[in-house]
Amino acid sequence: MFSRIISSLEETIICLLLAVTTILVFVEVVLRFGFGIGFMWIEELTLHLSAWMVLFGASYGIKVGSHIGVDTFVKMLPHKLHRLVSLVAVCCCLLYCGLFIQGSWVYLEKIHMIGIEMEDLPIPKWIAHSILMLGMIMLAWRLLQLFWEIYTGKSEGFKLADEAKESMHLAQEMPAQTSVDRGDAV
Repeated sequence: MFSRIISSLEETIICLLLAVTTILVFVEVVLRFGFGIGFMWIEELTLHLSAWMVLFGASYGIKVGSHIGVDTFVKMLPHKLHRLVSLVAVCCCLLYCGLFIQGSWVYLEKIHMIGIEMEDLPIPKWIAHSILMLGMIMLAWRLLQLFWEIYTGKSEGFKLADEAKESMHLAQEMPAQTSVDRGDAV
């Protein structure tokens, strides 16, 4: 239940960030090139919205298996060793997340204490940059879920996008599509 709520919230936030960023960039382009005016704060806001979208998307990528990776060697290992290597890899990723969370906590604490605001918007910088810690916490959550799936045998390891397989599929479709476009018999 909790995981479903988090997933739904995560997808909604990513969609909203993408929509708002797209609208703001469109408005800025129309204003600058159509009317010769613009707002400096739009550039800063879209930069931060993009960062939020990327860091939300990193954890979402773990969930849906859209990250790429080099796993040819690991796939050749026996099943139990494959799972062990995957567990070790997840632990390394969790260690990285932990270090990043700690570093972002120190950073956010210092800019909060100093009271720095964003350059063009009256928003405290620690709020705008809080995605550093929030994104890594979400990534760690997804990695913990993956660790449990591997440990319990529900998963072999990371669900990675197989670009080579997709490329081969596209390469096989190309000659057939070209023949159809030219009117050749298939």
